[in-house]
Amino acid sequence: MNEKLTRLWATKNKDDEWWSSFVTSPLAIAVNYAVVDIQWISPNLITLFSFITAIISALFIIAGGTINFILAAILIHWSHILDCMDGQMARYRQTTSLSGSFFDKLTDQIQVAIWFGSVGYVAYTQSQNVLPVFLAFTGVAFYSLRGYAKYVAIYTEMFRDSGYLKNKEASRAKKEETAGLGYGILANLRWFMGEQKKFFFFDEGIFIFMLSLALVVDKLIPMLWIFAISQLFHGLARGWQRGCQIYYNQIVTNKK
Repeated sequence: MNEKLTRLWATKNKDDEWWSSFVTSPLAIAVNYAVVDIQWISPNLITLFSFITAIISALFIIAGGTINFILAAILIHWSHILDCMDGQMARYRQTTSLSGSFFDKLTDQIQVAIWFGSVGYVAYTQSQNVLPVFLAFTGVAFYSLRGYAKYVAIYTEMFRDSGYLKNKEASRAKKEETAGLGYGILANLRWFMGEQKKFFFFDEGIFIFMLSLALVVDKLIPMLWIFAISQLFHGLARGWQRGCQIYYNQIVTNKK
């Protein structure tokens, strides 16, 4: 088997989101195969290209019209492929950095706000109803709450156990590959079927699929309803879950 392809496949995130897992991330590996050895193309540059592409896609959304919506859907996918590529390239070259990870996550968060803000605005102009703007705002706010709850929980746990984050990373690193290059058809089929449950996580990988589909078929308001309700549920559920986990860990610590 091609050594370069094997090394690139090993950079694929084992915790990839639903659409990323079997579409945009493998496509990113294919593109990286062609460019990963071009030294002037850096992971941070790819992050920048991904962000610029996301902004351009939002402009096409705002412009409106069938052709512009389809072009926006294509650019949203290309932005996400680039978003997968930067981390893969950094891991392949062994040049991962905290600053690179920070800007990657920061631009991801901004992109979600830009995309759904644009869709909310266009849906408002189509319907002359302020509801789509409210739905977009609700979805973005509670999607942000999911991330906020995660990092506040980490910050809180670090006070209890300074090695908390290191232990979490170690447990994630132990996760083994069960499919991919070098595995049989049945193993990959089992993996593919197992990945489908991630659809209901309604994370960024779902946004790429859901938003692009809504643009292609021009059904923006139904998509905004799904976005708002799913993020409201997951935002509140994640906050409650992480709060309960902190409380449980606190009790366990006090008993020692």
